[in-house]
Amino acid sequence: MRRVVVTGVGGVCALGASWPDIMRGLKACKNSIRRMDEWDRYIEMDTRLAGPIADFAPPAHWTRKQLRSMGRVSQLAVRAAELAIDDAGLAGNPVIASGETGVSCGSSIGSPPDVKDFAAMMLNNDASGLNANSYVRMMPHTTAANIGIFFGAQGRIIPTSSACTSGSQGIGYAYEAIKFGRQTLMLAGGAEELDATEAMAFDTLYATSQRNDAPQTTPRPYDRDRDGLVIGEGAAIMVLEELEHAQRRGARIHAELVGFGTNSDGMHVTKPEEATMRKVMELALRDAGLEPRAIGYVNGHGTATEHGDIAETRATASLFGRVPISSQKSYVGHTLGACGALEAWFSIEMMNAGWFAPTLNLDSIDPRCGELDYIVDGGRELTPSYVMNNNFAFGGVNTSMIFRRPER
Repeated sequence: MRRVVVTGVGGVCALGASWPDIMRGLKACKNSIRRMDEWDRYIEMDTRLAGPIADFAPPAHWTRKQLRSMGRVSQLAVRAAELAIDDAGLAGNPVIASGETGVSCGSSIGSPPDVKDFAAMMLNNDASGLNANSYVRMMPHTTAANIGIFFGAQGRIIPTSSACTSGSQGIGYAYEAIKFGRQTLMLAGGAEELDATEAMAFDTLYATSQRNDAPQTTPRPYDRDRDGLVIGEGAAIMVLEELEHAQRRGARIHAELVGFGTNSDGMHVTKPEEATMRKVMELALRDAGLEPRAIGYVNGHGTATEHGDIAETRATASLFGRVPISSQKSYVGHTLGACGALEAWFSIEMMNAGWFAPTLNLDSIDPRCGELDYIVDGGRELTPSYVMNNNFAFGGVNTSMIFRRPER
């Protein structure tokens, strides 16, 4: 089996588009949630909260031809990939287009404005908004396809459209492609653009926060007084690389991905299942050849929904005991298809910095949650050798990844 390392990473979220900017936001302990006044027209929707990216625009060097096939979700994904390739020192390297490099990436859906244009055709017999690229922008694998085409990657394409595990499955399946000798490098991660339809999907389940006039006080993962999740947007892409290939070219190694597990509940389409959540963590540990005591920090899914928080933390506590845990969704909202990739990136950077961000708005831990070491207040200085990132999605899809701190 080949070893897999992270040699580049790039991303964008409501806190910024570089790790220094994001770290400053985490250190400031203030979230990026705001009231979306433009959603007032949706009178049946209760939430007005989101974590939007305020100032994203396609780079000036992107051509009109390149942009034609990209909705906002693909623009976010391609920009994250561009930043990751630069970070890995691979810009212009022929290995990207050699067939040795593949793409594994996903989002919950394609670009909603293009879905709307097709809906107009169905509902109003009006196809005037459609063009030759409308489906390409809407299709579930639009992020993976656009990354591959933008960079000329001729390796395998693995589209991962599995709601909140799109990004983590993107990374996990890329890891397996390299581990088992199918590819040398992979561009892996996930993306999501913000749209009111996504907020409405959770609103119909009574799962959204309605603290519309107090956006800084929500979401509240693991808190007794939580009232639901807040939708965000973003993207993160990692360059995963076979270790010896990375060493030969003198690449900087951010972390080693040593374990991945994914499974399904097989029980209910939206209700989380504690037993299979624990099982997926065990699968990742088994893949890494580690005992639970090796894990020094868990990046929790932490959506601030009642059933999710309780099931996740009870599963985690039953396996690890009082392991340190926090959730960055309290800063940027639930970025859906991007969250697994963004939170994996955050986990790696915090591990290398020796400082882990607290969960915001966690004032009173829900007594029904598992007995864990919840990181609060100003964060925590820790120097773990291994960190775990967990994500759980509609459809009963579960993922767990383990990263090892590189030797310096």
